[in-house]
This record gives sequence, C-alpha cells and structure tokens, in this order.
Amino acid sequence: MFDVYGLPTNFPGHKDAKQRFDPYGRVKVLEDALREDISDRRFIPHFQLHEFEALLLSDPQKLDSQFDNSTGIRQLVNMVAGFDSPELINDGNNTAPSKRIIDEIPEYERMKPSAAPIVAEKIGLPTLRLKCKHFGEWLCRLETLNKE
Repeated sequence: MFDVYGLPTNFPGHKDAKQRFDPYGRVKVLEDALREDISDRRFIPHFQLHEFEALLLSDPQKLDSQFDNSTGIRQLVNMVAGFDSPELINDGNNTAPSKRIIDEIPEYERMKPSAAPIVAEKIGLPTLRLKCKHFGEWLCRLETLNKE
C-alpha cells in the first residue's frame, strides 16, 4: 500500500499518471507501472487515494475513540459530506486528508502512528469498503487470490 500524495517524480508511471484527470485512472496507471517494474505476479500494489487518512475519513466520527475533540470531529464530518468519497479528498499541501484532520485535531499529528490504525479498526472493513471504492476493490482482489 502506497499513498499517492508525495510520490517522488521518478516513481514508475509518475509522468503518465500526471496526464490523467480522473484520480482513479491515475492510481491505475501507477499500480500498473509498479506491477510491471517489480515483475512478480505475487506483487499486488495498492495506491491509496490520496493518502491513508482518506480511509479514516470514511467515518471521521470514529476519531472520537482516540481524541476528545467533538468540535473538530464535527467539522470533519461536515467536510467529508461534501465529497462523493473520502478517497477523492484532494492531495494539496494544505488540503490532503491528513492535513485536514490535523487542522481540526492538532494532536493527531504527533499521535498518527499509534492512533490511525486504531481508528481504522474502529471504522471496520465493511465501512472502509463501502466508502472507499478503490480500497475495497484491492481487498476483493486479495481475497480472490486463492481462487486463481
């Protein structure tokens, strides 16, 4: 799993991906290029749009399990409502999912490594799959490996 946000410009497929307007098309180009570069059928890359925190924004209310900041969490809930999917929350320097969480819950920045996995677990795979289409498709791909 890789975050699209902040990929180096010499990453396989980076130039071609930048040509794509559709974020889902962009990650497909990156995944295909990396798969080809690694050249091992067992390698199944996943690029998270736009970064891991997009998954947490599939249910920002669950941030309350780690942070006592009801006002900030309410702001995140309202912000997420303006997007079709948390995966589509953009990757600007100040508007990437992690930056938006930090803006509303500043302590997230220092607690990110420990809090993020706990919050993701509280959200649960059913919600992550439902709200984050690309992530859900990757999970389905992994789940069907034994059937190939």
